[in-house]
This record gives sequence, structure tokens and C-alpha cells, in this order.
Amino acid sequence: MTDMQVQTAAVEPAATEPDSTTAMARSSILRKLARDKGAMLSAIVLAVIVFCAIFAPVLSPHDPYDNNLRNMLKPPVWSEGALPEHLLGTDGQGRDIVTRLLYGTRTTLIMGVLAVICGGLIGAALGLIAAYYRRLEGPIMRLVDILLSFPSILFGLAIAAVLGSGIFAITIALTIAAVPTIARITRGAALVQMQMEYITACRAIGMSDLRIIWRHLLPNCLSTIFVYLTLQLGQTILLGAALSFIGLGAQPPTAELGTMAAEGRNFLFFAPHVSTIPSFVIFLIVLAFNVLGDALRDVLDPRLRQ
Repeated sequence: MTDMQVQTAAVEPAATEPDSTTAMARSSILRKLARDKGAMLSAIVLAVIVFCAIFAPVLSPHDPYDNNLRNMLKPPVWSEGALPEHLLGTDGQGRDIVTRLLYGTRTTLIMGVLAVICGGLIGAALGLIAAYYRRLEGPIMRLVDILLSFPSILFGLAIAAVLGSGIFAITIALTIAAVPTIARITRGAALVQMQMEYITACRAIGMSDLRIIWRHLLPNCLSTIFVYLTLQLGQTILLGAALSFIGLGAQPPTAELGTMAAEGRNFLFFAPHVSTIPSFVIFLIVLAFNVLGDALRDVLDPRLRQ
């Protein structure tokens, strides 16, 4: 083994060998989360929602696109005049609301998760590059500032004007809206790591920039990025539902929570359940992600562990 290989092995012990300290830290994190009742309740709620969304075709009692005008605007089972086969009633087209909720939740989650994953990858890459290559920091962060200066609704309007309304267009808009804040968070975390001695040691032994970023800088920023992505997911879902509510997202008859809430606004005075039930599901999903994200931040933030 050459001197260079020995030095390289000395710099990156954690990346190549199992570390019992890391396992203990993970166990400690899980124990802290388990003691947080709000986080555990949020995790259970999200697990149930995701399970129902994934298995919507199996769990759905009816066809989500089956119109039956004879049963339109039937109330939930706890109200007078309800039909027992429609637990949460029917919408303006006579479609079962439970079935539409299952399919609509799946559509909403797919849009939100895809947008956060794509936006997270792009934003994290920009943040790491801006922190590592200081000569590129100015142009990248000015681009981020420009993106932050535009309201997210404007992205939806602009993209809808180019691509047309629909799930693909709204996912693009949500992705672009997620990039700048993730880039800022990643850059801040990476700048802290850039001051550490191990970065200087890696450079001193001639390690390539890509290897330093991939093997050392990124892993030490992952906890911060992951916590923010959890919080961002709730906000992205809320924004996606808002864009669908104003007609830029999923188009009828596609089931999506924001679209369902919009379809029920004409019946608020005599059939409020058509709009309020999907709105409550949106509220529940966003609240659960926010509570879980706050709990993860408290556990993973090194400044709050001490």
C-alpha cells in the first residue's frame, strides 16, 4: 500500500467501515422519537394515509369515476337521508366520496413526493456546489434569490400557460418552487462543514473534489436536508392543492384533493361535506408532516442534542 492510500484510508474511516457509534446514535434518535407522542401519532397517521393511498384500488368500495346523478349530494352516514353504502356521502356527480378520497390522496401524495424529491436533488446539488466552489457561489445564490422573489402561484400560472393545466405541469411548478429554499438550507449546512479540518485533510492528500463532496460533505449535510425535506413536503402538498383548487392542477374527472375541494365550493350551503372533507384530509396530511418534521429537527439538530 502506498503512502497516498494509507493517508486516504486514515481520512475516511466512517465511510468504509461499520461504526458502532453510528448505530448507537441511530438507536438514540429512534428512542427520542418514540418518546415524542406527537411525532409518533403523526407517523401513524401518515402511515395509514400512505397505506390507503397505495392500496386505493383494493380498498375502494366503488369506481371513482362512476357517475350516478340519482344519488348526487347524498350526506354522510351520520346525517339524515344518507345511504349506508356511501359512508361519507356523494359529490355533485353522485360519485362515492370515500373512493374519491382514496384515489385523490394518492394523486396528491404522488405530486408532492415527486416534486420534493426532484426539487431536493436539484437544490441540494446547487447548495453543495455553491458552498464548495466559492467562485460559483455568487451566480448560483443570485439565481436562488430570483426564484425566491416570485410567488409560487406565479410559477403555476406561467407553467400552465406554457404546458397547459394538469398533473405534469403542476409537478414541474412545485419542483421549481422547492429548489431555492432547499439550496439555501444545503449551502448553509455545507459552509459549516467546509470549515472542518477533515475537508482540509482531504484536499491535502489530493482527493478529488467530487469524492470530497460525495463521500464527506454530502453525508454530513444529509440530516439537515432530510429534516427540511420533511417540512417542505407538507408545504408542497398544500401548495399543490391550492394550485389544483384554482384549476391549474389535476383536471376533472381525475380525483385529487384540491380539485375535489374546488368542485364542492358550489355546494357549500346545502352540501358542505363535498368540500370540507377533502379539505380536512389536506389539513391532516400537512399537519402530520409539519409535526413530524419539527420532531426530527429537534432530534437531529446537533445544537439541540446537548
